[in-house]
Amino acid sequence: MTSDWTHAKIATNGIQLHYVTQGDGPLMLLLHGFPEFWYSWRHQIPEFARDRQVVALDLRGYNDSDKPTDSSAYAMPEFIQDVKGVIEGLGYDRCVLVGHDWGGAIAWSFAAAYPAMVEQLIVLNMPHPAKFAQGLFTPQQLIRSSYIFFFQLPWLPELAIQANDFQLLEWALRGMAVNKAAFSDADIEAYKNAFAQTGTLTAALNYYRNVFRSEFLSRSWRVLEMPTLMIWGEDDIPLGKELTYGTEQYVRDFQLKYIPNCSHWVQQERPDLVNQYMREFLAA
Repeated sequence: MTSDWTHAKIATNGIQLHYVTQGDGPLMLLLHGFPEFWYSWRHQIPEFARDRQVVALDLRGYNDSDKPTDSSAYAMPEFIQDVKGVIEGLGYDRCVLVGHDWGGAIAWSFAAAYPAMVEQLIVLNMPHPAKFAQGLFTPQQLIRSSYIFFFQLPWLPELAIQANDFQLLEWALRGMAVNKAAFSDADIEAYKNAFAQTGTLTAALNYYRNVFRSEFLSRSWRVLEMPTLMIWGEDDIPLGKELTYGTEQYVRDFQLKYIPNCSHWVQQERPDLVNQYMREFLAA
């Protein structure tokens, strides 16, 4: 942790979201994935705060953000409005939007809904939703995504994840990483503490429980015009590299950077290289 980071909350879309911020200047908004929280951007916040206001959100339901109890509150239209309200509430009309995993899915969707509010888009290890939907019709991706179907069950996933002091959470992070040292014991403890908060686990799983009930995977997608960078750790277990192929059909100005010997947790496992690729893209 660094003393230069500021913790705050912001009202948006009828709820309060917690965020960590550092720096001044144009807005860079960071959206984490599952099973994470703002902390997954700990290596990016100080780097980009040198010339921007960097804001790393806790998505709704996570860590210190509000956790609506109705499962319908965890659907893509709500996430999109959350992001819109944050950008406007911070006093901006546009941002560099960065998302990983579920945060990447939200970033893709927000960029399609409000393209004028996204100056540049950076997505890490989350395929374009159209490519992910196509992938679910392939046997290999169905196997990789089998956990999503397990998460549809009531209560059992919650019990499984929190069993033995959140052992599954530790496996998902350190266990799937190529470089196990990317997650210290203190990092793992921070993630466990965030998920141990009342209501967080069910809220996080509700993201998955609504994924087949909305147009997120079935809608038609316009071609995005803003410059877009995708960074992809090649040794991603839940998401196959082939899901990146053909993304340029949906993005006019598209760059793709593969990182070999790196897992799904790309910005934590190879932060220096991720930061370098982001810097080069932003400066172009």
